[in-house]
This record gives sequence, structure tokens and C-alpha cells, in this order.
Amino acid sequence: MTTPDENKRTWSRRRLLAGTAAAGVVIPTVLPSGPLPALAKLVAGDAAPEVAVPEAAGARIIDVSVQSAPIPGRVKRVGFQQQPRHPHPIEPFRDPLPILRTLRPSPGEVGEITVRMRTAKAKLHSQLPPTTIWGYEGGVHGPVIEARRGRRLRVRWANELTGKMPLLAVAPMIRAADPPLWDRPGRDGAPLLEDVSNLPPWVVVHLHGAETGQGNDGWPEAGISPGDVQVAEYANNQRATMLWYHDHAMPISRWTTIAGLSGLYVIRDRNDDALPSGRYEIPLVLCDRNFDLDGQGRLTGNQLYKTVLYTTDPEIQATSFSGPFTSVNGVIWPYADVEPTWYRLRLANVANVRPYNLRLVFENGDPVPAGVVRLVGTDGGLLPAPVAQDGPLYLAAAERADLLVDFGAVRGKRVRLVNTDYDPGPWPEVMEFRVGGRSGGHYRVPSKLDSSFPQPPKLDKAPHRMIVFPPLGTGQIEQWEMTEIPAPPPGQLPIDGIVQVKGEDGKVRTYQRVARHFGDPVKFMVETGAWEKWSWLNLDVAGWPHPQHIHATHFKVQSRHEYNVADKFGFIRDDKGRTVGGGTVAPVEFVSAETLTGVEGGWKDVVQVDNTQLVTVAAHFGYSGRFLHHCHMRDHEDMGMMRPFVVMPAEVMKIEMRGGHPMAHPEPAAAKAAPPKPDGPARHTHGGHR
Repeated sequence: MTTPDENKRTWSRRRLLAGTAAAGVVIPTVLPSGPLPALAKLVAGDAAPEVAVPEAAGARIIDVSVQSAPIPGRVKRVGFQQQPRHPHPIEPFRDPLPILRTLRPSPGEVGEITVRMRTAKAKLHSQLPPTTIWGYEGGVHGPVIEARRGRRLRVRWANELTGKMPLLAVAPMIRAADPPLWDRPGRDGAPLLEDVSNLPPWVVVHLHGAETGQGNDGWPEAGISPGDVQVAEYANNQRATMLWYHDHAMPISRWTTIAGLSGLYVIRDRNDDALPSGRYEIPLVLCDRNFDLDGQGRLTGNQLYKTVLYTTDPEIQATSFSGPFTSVNGVIWPYADVEPTWYRLRLANVANVRPYNLRLVFENGDPVPAGVVRLVGTDGGLLPAPVAQDGPLYLAAAERADLLVDFGAVRGKRVRLVNTDYDPGPWPEVMEFRVGGRSGGHYRVPSKLDSSFPQPPKLDKAPHRMIVFPPLGTGQIEQWEMTEIPAPPPGQLPIDGIVQVKGEDGKVRTYQRVARHFGDPVKFMVETGAWEKWSWLNLDVAGWPHPQHIHATHFKVQSRHEYNVADKFGFIRDDKGRTVGGGTVAPVEFVSAETLTGVEGGWKDVVQVDNTQLVTVAAHFGYSGRFLHHCHMRDHEDMGMMRPFVVMPAEVMKIEMRGGHPMAHPEPAAAKAAPPKPDGPARHTHGGHR
């Protein structure tokens, strides 16, 4: 498998920005998680000022900038070997890898299980004091729920949590001259953010990647309190794969998930029979973490959520959270004893924003020989055939990968899984495998994995959704839902919310923003059973890629195109330098078509949208209801980089539009999926995937 061209990526830490005011909108200058009085007092006195912006037609254009504003913390991309190394405060590879418990449903036509959310103490490392967590069945990561394809499973998610938020949240600190404060332990003198530390256990479970109806999806505002139960019934009528469940309560999931509320959900079918199982199948859940320090500078075991505040003038700008420690299955830098034979490793990145560019290396840092690692599956299930994974495997937040690893080729050695990303934090270690010297079991890697691997139909006439990420000026990170219009409105560019794109065919298309905030009316109305094309265009020039997720479906990546976006976007500002709007001053232009990676050859429910790129996918919507599409950097989704869409039968939508409902907007006739056939290519209720 080929990996993304790292030379074309100039990622930097993605800022969390607040206080952007769009034309005609009043937004308080607070951290983007919603009203947080403690922080507002910290940076703005007793009351945070409000920015009243006139309607777009009458807004005063004080400054139109065609350059992206400087991004604090931009760093040069380098390999992890070149990063300055710091002494480990705790010993790597000291503790064994925990094996996650498996829950299987009761017998019957519809299986049933109960999963209890409980407050507990956990040892994240043997040299750390116990950590208070909120966990499914009291674990740092919940049990692996095992289901069978086509057999329904009813889960009772019982909230038995007690106490307040166990995460030690810290208000952003004004940046010091030192390099990254966010990636080192301790508060560095920053005050506690009381609004977070006082949060009650108000939670809602989302099964990420489940193709299911609205009632089982876990709407982010449908939280339950202690003593209540959320009941969901999953059809499991989708390809076998590994999903994951987590808290989705808005706007606090960035904290509840790190506090422990995540777990794995595995759907199996007959294709699994050809792959290693039992003790030769190991799920690996990756998450970055940070901890507070005591008066003597020792780690306390209290989890810390710390960001760095760069400025409050004219608006708040702060980093997202990322931590210096990586835990696997709830233990920091563990080791696993393995036999010298083939293993199936099922990886899930449940970090807040941190990407992992994973590679197996020997103790001296040299990579393992070619052929040792094979990619066999992605978010949405198995590939048609194994793919050599000889380079690093990139996993953005919420992505999963299914690997076969030949430990027999490294018999008697110690090999380490490391993060080769340009910014792995001070310590790139993930875990260590200690390979036995005796002969292991015999296994032959199959040449085919899924002979009925589905492909989407031709989508020439399918509805096309466009989502745009505007550049980061001094405004809040957003995703804009767009609609194509014949030409821009009259007036000098930039015009707020107008983006022009010169595509691969040389044609210039004009798009107008129709929604930007979570609370805006629904604009994307999808016919049940339709195939659609969705595109995301990232107009920013630096930062980590946005991992985009669509609920209730999976999708197939169709293309990844590079665009020239430099000097194409203009910011409209008020007399205090605050952003009040923006749009392109000239069309962004197609440059080249990028080669899709091996991971992108499979079905996905998360796709990375890199800076300066346009990514297009094909998705089928087989379930009706109100769902979400959003960035899966949890800081971003919590701050509103998340939008609802509605799927309903075409016959219902026809009446809806005749009734003139304000959220209804006529769309072109949807491309219909062929009736699914058992184990056939059209089966993909990818038809409902994602």
C-alpha cells in the first residue's frame, strides 16, 4: 500500500477558535464549547462582550485579507527521530497489554445485553496512582461487544455513573516562550475550568459506523442522567467489521470520551473464518492522555485536559487538546507477548485529535522487513484481498484498520509500534511486542478476503453535496454547507459565504453557503435508499486534516484532488479586526489528482480531508431519520463543526416540499441503489454504511 505524500502536507496544530461573528449573527466571545463563565471571566472580566454584526449588505468592510492569517504554533514537518527526546517520567513497556473483555448477546431472535456505565478506579500504568474514570462496565475502554451479521442486538445502555467529571480540565494558558506546553504534563500554573469539573454524568451512546435508524443512533442532545437507560436495537445488517461506541453528548464528548467512555463493537460473518482468531486476534484501542503533577513534580494519575491560549485579542485562539502519553487498551506504553506466527491486530484511534502514523520497528528504530504487515480491512470491513503495508499506516481520529502481522518473520525479537507522525509529542512510543523463539502456529494468508466486495453504481446524475472548510483567520473553525448557484451575487468579491471552484474540467462553479452552525435549519434532505456524492473542500493551507464522519452509512472514496487555494480567500473584518465574513476573491483551482492509499480502497466511515484538497465519496443512505455529519476531532464537533441532515422516503419528501416547510429544498432525483442481494456487491446497505 502506498502512503500519502508527506512532502505535500504542511500540517500544524489545529487551533480551537471562538468568537467569530457571521453577518447577522451575535456570538459571545467564549471558548467554543458553549458558555463557560469561568473562562469568560478569566479572559474578559466579569462579562464576555458580545459582537453585534449588521446584515451582510450593510456590514462595514474594514479589511479584506487575501492571505491566510498567521497560524500560531506552525511547525516544520519532521520525522519522529528528529524530535527532541525527553526523559520518560514512567517506564515504557513495563506493563502487560490488557486483553479487553468480550460480551456476547443472549440467545434468541433478537440478542440482548446490558452495558452499565460506572465510575471506577483504574491503573493506567503501574508507576501511576489510580485514576478515576467513567467507563462502560467500569473499564478504561468498555468490553468488546460481539454481534453476528444479520442478527439484531438490543443493548440497554444503563447510566450508573456517580460524581462529577473525573477529568481534571484546565483553562487555556497564555503561551510562554517555551515550545509546546500542551504536550507536557502538569498545569503550568493555569487555573481549573470549573464549568468542566462540575459537569454531571449526562451521556448518550453513539455506535460509530452502525447502519441504523435515527432512534438507535444516539442524538447528541438526547443525553440521559444517572438512573436512566438508553435502549438501542442494532440491525447489524451490514458488512462484518469493527465499529466503536462512545459518548456523543454535545458539547462535552471531548472530555467524557477521554474519561473512559469508549469501547469496541465487532460484527462477524463467514469471511472472518479465514482470519486468525482467539488469542491470535488482538484489538488495540489507542488514545493520547495527559496527567497533572504534584508539588514535587511527580505524575498524580489525575487526567489532565490542557490547551494553550495564544491570544484573546481580537478573539480567543487556543490549541486543541493532545496528550504526550499514548495508552493502548487503557495502559500507557504496554507490551504484549506473542508467538512467532500470524496475528490479526484490529486498531482503533479514539484520541481527541491526535493522528497516529504507525510503524513496526526494531529496538534500534529500523523498520521490520517488507511483507511482515498486511492491510486486510478498513472502517467498513474487509478489503477484496490483502494489501502490503510496508510503510507507515496513518490513522486519523476515529479511524480503524484491520492488519495481519507475521511475527514469525521477527522470531525472538522485540518490535515496537511507534508513531512516526511529524508531531508525536515528546514520546513516539505506542507499545512493544515480545516475540517468542519457539515455532508458532502455521497460517497461510488467504489470497482473497471478500469475493463479494461491493462497489458503488455510477453516480453521474446523483445528488452532490458540497461542504467547505473556510481558512482559519481570527474566526472559529467551521464547516459550511453549500449549494451551487449560476453566478455570484453582484458586488465586489469577496462576498460573505460565496466560494468559486475551478474544477478538473476547467469549468468555474459558484457555491453559496446555506448553513454553517449546528443550530441552523436542515439543508441536506436525502431520499431513503439514495446514492449520493459528498465532497469536502479544505481551503486552509496548514493544520491537521479534518477526519470527516457521516452517520448511518459507509462510503467509498472516489477521488482526492489537490487545489491551489493560496491567496484565494478574503476575510471581511470589522474595525476591531474581528472576522465578520469571508469568501473567495478568485476561484480556487484544480492542480492534480492524488493517488488513493490502500486504506482508501476500502469502505470507510471516516475520511481525512487534508489542507488544500477536495475529497469526494459515494455513499448510500438506507435508513431514515435525522442524522449528523461532522469533523471527528472531538474538539471541533463539540464546538459546532457538526451539522444535521435528514433522510426520508421520496414520497414523504414530495409532500414535505409541497407544504413549503422551511427546511425543505428541492434536490435532483436521487440515484437509487439496486435491490440488495445476499452477499452480493449491491448488498452494501452501504447502502447504509457509516
